[in-house]
Amino acid sequence: MSSNALQSEEGTARSGFLGQPKAVWAVAFACVISFMGLGLVDPILPAIASKLKATPSQVSLLFSSYNLITGIAMLITGVVSSRVGTKKTLLIGTALIVLFAGLAGSSNGIWELVGLRGGWGLGNALFIATALSAIVGLASGGAAKAVILYEAALGLGISVGPLLGGELGSISWRGPFYGVATLMAIAFISIAVLMPNVPKPKLRSTLADPFKALRYRGLLTLGVTAFLYNFGFFTLLAYSPFVLSLDEHGLGYVFFGWGILLATTSVFVAPKLQKFGTVRSICIMLLLFAATLLVMGIWTSSQAAVICAIILAGAFLGNNNTLITTAVMQVAPVERATASAAYSFIRFIGGAIAPWLAGKLSEWFNPHVPFYFGAVIVVCGVAVLFFGRKHVNHVDALPAGH
Repeated sequence: MSSNALQSEEGTARSGFLGQPKAVWAVAFACVISFMGLGLVDPILPAIASKLKATPSQVSLLFSSYNLITGIAMLITGVVSSRVGTKKTLLIGTALIVLFAGLAGSSNGIWELVGLRGGWGLGNALFIATALSAIVGLASGGAAKAVILYEAALGLGISVGPLLGGELGSISWRGPFYGVATLMAIAFISIAVLMPNVPKPKLRSTLADPFKALRYRGLLTLGVTAFLYNFGFFTLLAYSPFVLSLDEHGLGYVFFGWGILLATTSVFVAPKLQKFGTVRSICIMLLLFAATLLVMGIWTSSQAAVICAIILAGAFLGNNNTLITTAVMQVAPVERATASAAYSFIRFIGGAIAPWLAGKLSEWFNPHVPFYFGAVIVVCGVAVLFFGRKHVNHVDALPAGH
């Protein structure tokens, strides 16, 4: 076979969704395990509250400290990766997750656990911002396919995480933390072995770059939209386990169903929705998500209604995640890592406030109010995107796979 034929065959194979370089699969595998960390913890929230004698709002700080440090640390991810390189940044982030997840499993108080989750968030920021830009940069087939692969890893990790967390959590609430540490140690090895050294960018990033990127109104619009819809997302994720009255196994199965729908829609449905317009599709998905939160608020005392709403919400969130992440990668003429850092900084701050506030609203008022509040804030996110759509609509005119 001629060299031209070989190159053609290789190009055809690599252009498909599955025909990716080993480095991409190594990072994607680590992404699956990283996102397991979010789902692994969810089924044990009530158990942590019981064992450590903490209130729901105190336990929700496990998400708040994690998201707060992740969001702030997003501002330094470009500075670090442009100086030490993509591979080393991924390894540093992974190592920090291993360290702080292991220490969290050994903690004996809620405030100690909250602090260690903040350290975990630092590792998470270095990892996920760099992982997304690495996958987009290394993958064949363009940015769109790379984002789908990233969202597939996210969905798979989030869906399997609760199932594994429920099993480990039924043994001990410490089990899921040790599980994350072990799995991320495996991810560390896979990146170290399979991923080549990626050349450092010619220009070094500065702390000001993410803020400069937000001068582009499209990126800012998407960031504020994500900030607001994260109030609904983390109300569902961090607060709903407290109203379900299920054990670790039961919560694991519920969020497994949620994660399965999130994963499948993000990969197979979201790309088809783009033909109807990115902004329009995001708005519809977020309105449907707000409707499910409203249902959860009205029928909070109905276990069956809340379970069905949680699982159904996975479909709307899966579509939205892929649509909005794809738009972020294309909306502003800046480096993808910088765009990701700027956008993630804003949305993770929303993710830091929402879990604590949901717990407090239930304590101040009643168990229904957090869901009502989440629904209203998600609708506000839709309004921000709708009125700022002129700054985002141009992504639909970009060539496929841009």
